[in-house]
Amino acid sequence: MYTVNKSLTLHNKFNYRVQFRLLLRAALAGVTSLLVFCAFGCAAQSQYTGTEYRDQQVAFRIGEAPPGYRRLQSRDAKLLLQNDQLGSTLMLNARCEQDGDDVPLRSLVQHLFIQFTEREQISEREFILDGRAAYEMVLQARLDGVERHFIVIVLKKNGCVFDFVQVDGAVGDLSQEVKAQRESFRQMVYGFSMLEGKP
Repeated sequence: MYTVNKSLTLHNKFNYRVQFRLLLRAALAGVTSLLVFCAFGCAAQSQYTGTEYRDQQVAFRIGEAPPGYRRLQSRDAKLLLQNDQLGSTLMLNARCEQDGDDVPLRSLVQHLFIQFTEREQISEREFILDGRAAYEMVLQARLDGVERHFIVIVLKKNGCVFDFVQVDGAVGDLSQEVKAQRESFRQMVYGFSMLEGKP
C-alpha cells in the first residue's frame, strides 16, 4: 500500500491517465461525437500507415488491426479504432518522460478504473513485449450502469508508458466470434516495437 504522501505524488503523475479514463468513459457511452476528427491538427501531427505510428513524441510499429475497424481521431489517444458492427473499440496511448516510470504496471492499470464500479477481475498475467515486462489484466466493470469487458495491457519502455485497451459489450459471451475478436487484439499488440525517429 502507498502512503498518503506517495498517493499524492501518484495523483500528480497520473494527470494524463485521467484524460485517458475520460476516453474510456466516452467509449462506454458510445459518445462518438467526443472522439471523431479533432480538426486538422491530429492528422497533421501524426502519421499512421496501418502498422507504423509516428508523431512528435513517439514512434512505434504494431500489428495490423483486425478487419472491420476504422480509425477515429482523438486528442487523448495515439490510436483509436472502432468496429461498429461488433461494438468493439481498440485504444492505444503513450506518454513519454513525464510520469509513471516508478509506478508498478498493475497500479497503472488499476488507476484507469478508479471511477468504475462492480469491477470483476477475470485474469492477469505478465509477459515479455518488445524485450520488456508487460502486464495484462482482463476484467468486467460498470460505469454509469453500463457493463463492458476490457483487456488492458501496459508496458513501460525507454521512458514511455504504453496503454493498449480493447473494450466490448460482449460480457459473458464465450462464442468463437468474440474469442477471435479479442485474440486478434492481442496479436495486434504482440507486433509492437518502438522505432527510432519521428516526423
